[in-house]
Amino acid sequence: MRTGSFATAAAELGYSPPAVSQQIADLERRVGLRVLERRPVRPTQAGQVLLDAELRLRAVLATASAELDAVRDGSTGHVRLGAFASAAAHLVPGALARLDGVGIVLRQVETDAAYLALARGELDLALTFDYELDPVPLPAGLRRLRIAREPVLAVLAADHPLASRPVVDLADLAGDTWVAAPQSCLRLDLVRELTAVRPELRFEGDDFHTVIGLVEAGLCVALLPRLSLRHSAAAVVARPLAGTPLTRDVHATRLDTRHTPQVVLTLERLLAEQSDLIDYGPLL
Repeated sequence: MRTGSFATAAAELGYSPPAVSQQIADLERRVGLRVLERRPVRPTQAGQVLLDAELRLRAVLATASAELDAVRDGSTGHVRLGAFASAAAHLVPGALARLDGVGIVLRQVETDAAYLALARGELDLALTFDYELDPVPLPAGLRRLRIAREPVLAVLAADHPLASRPVVDLADLAGDTWVAAPQSCLRLDLVRELTAVRPELRFEGDDFHTVIGLVEAGLCVALLPRLSLRHSAAAVVARPLAGTPLTRDVHATRLDTRHTPQVVLTLERLLAEQSDLIDYGPLL
């Protein structure tokens, strides 16, 4: 499902595309239902049921493994932490500086991949996010604690005609070109629900610095969360939005288990405290 094609899935698994197709055909014969639409490749209702069940089973196994580790070791001095890019840069270091005597493996990972890694038992804790306008369902077997709610700001080139305004109305940016970076910005289709926009300059990736660089060059405008703009030296301005503010929620997410190692709970608390302590600096 994740790769979107039989050929890509086959390459990742080390199989030939016909072999993957045969496996899917065998599965459909066993369950007596079609589980995948072929063009484009996406799950049918039956396929989604199986996919959800697979994720639940992974979470159950990961929870059992974590509980066994906690029983075996009492507590652990080793934590595998996942975090999206701006959180890894601006929230994690301050929290880790207050955590003594613990080995940390830090992995930069976006929210969807973090959920999967937690369910597979590959991470102990992850910083994840979603936008209030675009909530991400929490998979079964996981729990999350909201540690921050930050504003989403309009980011403009320093010489943009609206750069001198203290507050920007999205309607006034309807004639601008917008950057559409699915993993970095609020989804453009949601922006379209708020205001009409021109065809976008499309950037595929999850690097806020690239988005900011495109804005700085005067190629586009963007909506970015405050954390991604912390200490930016780019020649851009960030302005609050008029009307109802757009926000992004940051969560500490882990397995929903009764036997979470104490060091994981401690790190979760430190990350929540760090989000309150962080100095965002003045608006650009």
